[in-house]
Amino acid sequence: MTLFEDLKWRGLIKDISSPELEKKLNEEKLTFYIGTDPTADSMHIGHFSSFLIATRLARYGHKPILLIGGATGLIGDPKPSNERQMITKEEVLKNVEGLTRQAKNIFGFEVVNNYDWTKDVTLLDFLRDYGKYINVNYMLDKDIIARRLESGITFCEFAYTLLQGMDFVVLNQTKGVTLQVAGSDQWGNITTGIELARKKYDIELYGMTMPLVLDANGVKFGKTEGNALWLDKNKTSSYALYQYLINTDDRCVIDYLKKLTFLTKEEIEDIEKQHQEAPERRLAQKKLAEEVITFLHGQDEFAKAVRISESLFSGKVGELSVPEIEDALGDVPNYDITEDKNIVDLLVETNICSSKREARELVTNNSISINGNKINDVNFNLTKEVAIEQKYIIIRRGKKQYYLIRYN
Repeated sequence: MTLFEDLKWRGLIKDISSPELEKKLNEEKLTFYIGTDPTADSMHIGHFSSFLIATRLARYGHKPILLIGGATGLIGDPKPSNERQMITKEEVLKNVEGLTRQAKNIFGFEVVNNYDWTKDVTLLDFLRDYGKYINVNYMLDKDIIARRLESGITFCEFAYTLLQGMDFVVLNQTKGVTLQVAGSDQWGNITTGIELARKKYDIELYGMTMPLVLDANGVKFGKTEGNALWLDKNKTSSYALYQYLINTDDRCVIDYLKKLTFLTKEEIEDIEKQHQEAPERRLAQKKLAEEVITFLHGQDEFAKAVRISESLFSGKVGELSVPEIEDALGDVPNYDITEDKNIVDLLVETNICSSKREARELVTNNSISINGNKINDVNFNLTKEVAIEQKYIIIRRGKKQYYLIRYN
């Protein structure tokens, strides 16, 4: 299977700028770039699905360059419905530093910042050297711009596509870049760069986009209740990422295996067969979690995520370390205490139970566990000696409701 055939089979090609690109990808060694604007100091799992293409093409001998948009990030790519809120220059600089470090650590490729070649371009230079080559009518035909015309679009946003086009030609002239790869929402910006190169330098550049990875409800991959799943394990733990991936909808999991892993066609088809025969085993989801987390954070982080998950499922939470507790239970209801407490009093004071009567009933009915151990004595006292590493007490009510008590 050629590279292009593999990309097609995985569903990673939506648009290409020229039929010639298939032959070039299969037979030549291209220098290409993919970029992101620094709207945060970490990429999220949605970026991963796009940036993984850099590693995929690199394995076939192509040379990736990862671009962090320190300049375009100050402007903001137009959104379909309204103007993107600007962030301060200080925030952009901080985010550039974080993304550059992360991109190098995860992907290991050359990273560039478009602020470096944009900052000294004067307004007159920009208009003469770039603006004169792109017709306004051409820009108005861009889908994202056309959709904003009725509600209104600022000149700042309008100029974004030309700035990204400038990136393409600058990287061609300085680094030999001939291909830009991006998500399908960037097609208009890619073609502006191709048009600019054709008119300014009489050369042909190429573009390729990938479909946006969506969940079963048509929502962008990795968007959970408005909260991104960050690639930085200090912002989103490997356990949290594991939980997201292990709960992938059956309708999406094989598609994710194709797009987000380097498993072969034969391996994925074998997993798909086993998954269809016994979907309750969640074999496909487990393999997806293993491949993604191991690539991002390493085998040890994946093993830790599995261990935490199994401890919570079995109720053996007393085996967890303090860092693992903080990873696993950081989002559950939590309460601080400074002194020893009777179990009934604590359950009521922390609103785990609505009354002492309910608390007593739950305790005597073996419905309350402390650090993985059933407690059925209403006179049981919680002390620092009971706490894990004298810091945390994990209360489980029933089978699934967890609460975290922290000694201060």
